[in-house]
Amino acid sequence: MIVIKYGGNALPTSEDSDPVLEAIADAFLDGDQIVLVHGGGPQIDLALTEKGIGKEKLAGYRVTTPEVYSVVESVLSGTILRTIVNYLIGSDVNAVGLSASDGGLIRVKKFKPSVDGKQVDIGYVGEVCDTNPMILESLITEGYLPVISPIATDHDGIGYNVNADLIAAAIGGALRADSVLFLTDVDGIYRNWPDKSSIIDEISVEDLKSIQNSFTDGMIPKVKAAINAIDSGAFSVRITNGTKLDAVLDALDNRGGTVVVA
Repeated sequence: MIVIKYGGNALPTSEDSDPVLEAIADAFLDGDQIVLVHGGGPQIDLALTEKGIGKEKLAGYRVTTPEVYSVVESVLSGTILRTIVNYLIGSDVNAVGLSASDGGLIRVKKFKPSVDGKQVDIGYVGEVCDTNPMILESLITEGYLPVISPIATDHDGIGYNVNADLIAAAIGGALRADSVLFLTDVDGIYRNWPDKSSIIDEISVEDLKSIQNSFTDGMIPKVKAAINAIDSGAFSVRITNGTKLDAVLDALDNRGGTVVVA
């Protein structure tokens, strides 16, 4: 069982072909059980720019006003989700698209990150509080590849933008996945970014926790997600470069990138 987070930074700009999705399709058709969670940061940024809406991030998370949330939901659960599902169907995969709230899969609560020691309100951004993988287990048993957009609701039905890394981590833990694979635009976790010689090949989750506070920007939620995935039941996490086909193929064969183990 593999849970794959396909980051917005790794999604191709061309509509013609997607070698990474082809590799995922091939792995699925060869017998791997796969759940795919997608992001969409760059695509959201483009849509916000086109609508003249400003964009802001704090502690690696998008500040999500009601106006921003409307765009985020449309891009993630509309455009990107349908594009990926349709592409996989065209590659002979029984793909089905869901938002993270469907079937009670993920329930969230409002998330307030800590900045300079103080909690800050970043709008309609949620953090996972409950995960029920029953709908995924049913779909997987019936031979489907579920594709999940990171839009979820709280217990009152209010929608939130949720970091896709954290959605993938929660699902990977709940399904006790053999591997949670994060496809992003860097080759792995670096101890001292941007020093590329500082890449970490393998690290235990306890060692990762000990250096967790040293990371910045977009690596913050990825490191948090890796820790959450292991702590909640996944057997390993691998972070690798989804923009490089060779790296993706290696990762699907349990090689390369940074692997985090229990």
